[in-house]
Amino acid sequence: MAVTATAAAGAVTALGLAAAPAAAAPTATTAARPGDACTAADLGTRHPYIKTTEVSPTITHFKGWYVTEGTTGQQTVSTDTTTVISVSVGLNDTIETSFAVEALSNVKATVGLDVKLEYTSTSEESNSVTWNLTQPGYYGFYKGTKKVIGTYGSLNCNRAQQDDGSWALKWTEGPGSGSFTTFTTLEEGAVRCQDSVPADSIMARAQALLDCGSAAAKADHPAGAVAPTAKQKPDRPAPQPAPTAGAPAEQPTATAHSTGAALDCSTEAYKIAVPGKPLSWGAPLLADDGVRLRPSSIFSAHLDNWRLCNVTEQDGVLEASLWNWGNGGCATVAEQNASTERAVLMTVPCAEDDLQRFYIYRDVPGSSKIGVQNKYTGSMMGYDRYADGEFIRQYSSGRQDGTGTFDLTAV
Repeated sequence: MAVTATAAAGAVTALGLAAAPAAAAPTATTAARPGDACTAADLGTRHPYIKTTEVSPTITHFKGWYVTEGTTGQQTVSTDTTTVISVSVGLNDTIETSFAVEALSNVKATVGLDVKLEYTSTSEESNSVTWNLTQPGYYGFYKGTKKVIGTYGSLNCNRAQQDDGSWALKWTEGPGSGSFTTFTTLEEGAVRCQDSVPADSIMARAQALLDCGSAAAKADHPAGAVAPTAKQKPDRPAPQPAPTAGAPAEQPTATAHSTGAALDCSTEAYKIAVPGKPLSWGAPLLADDGVRLRPSSIFSAHLDNWRLCNVTEQDGVLEASLWNWGNGGCATVAEQNASTERAVLMTVPCAEDDLQRFYIYRDVPGSSKIGVQNKYTGSMMGYDRYADGEFIRQYSSGRQDGTGTFDLTAV
């Protein structure tokens, strides 16, 4: 392991770890927006915010049905699936993390519709439609919904310099943007060509599928199902191109671990500690163990000492590898657990790997408080409870009780 003092030390000096902390800004609102004020307790958290939305009535199930004199009344029709809509947020279609759930909740508030907040798909709905028909004619039995798509950004709390030269904590856009899809409760019914329906409604979309101007729609048919027209054929998505090497565009690339990599590290070592308390991040001696909260003492063998390596800074946010002085490894989230909420922080041989890179969000100059975010997963570091031996874990939205805010103090 080559640990050398380089220009990275200059970037670390910009941390401004002075003794007296400055006053924090007022508490941010739940629906944070870029530029809103946040507090030091928010340094270890992140929130989604909705950038764009688009709502479109969509038919998910349809069947053309002809009703003759004597066959009116209640009819139960099995429809065909025309479009499948699945709930997703970014690359995650399981909606198991707090960040994904919060993103969909913000969508609900933004569009003012009761959208799905958990993973589901319109294909899981029953295709049966029961309707009472009072007049003969050519009907379209349908199920439909309002499909809601759009994009979101990710907000993190970080220091920002004001016009007068002073500093304040503000929500700023960080990594982790993407797109989402959700939908409202399914609506069902039956509609004829001659019915008057609201424009751009689900019923209007179903009426358009009847293809009223076609010869098939105008012809007489025996009572019952009518062969689907071209418009009524399932909406098959275009085939996706074969995946290329590397991760999807919404995430940085996580490369394979090498046996080790030479790093340009700060000469200064730091403790990453719980503010005002004695426990700090302690690296493990065993490879299959994780980083835990540990007391610092002369027996810590530098396992509680970390160096910031290959440091860069963009828009006031530091990016660095966290090298442990005691075991010579770099902090990381194991690749197989990258998408797992509460995955344990580990140390492994250092490599050029975004799973080993972390964003560091800082309090105003004069305070050593920070929040730590994994570059690849986007999750914030924190812990379940304050206790000796408690694991440091990743949380998609961070720990909202402030337990994701740490002190980065020079040893």
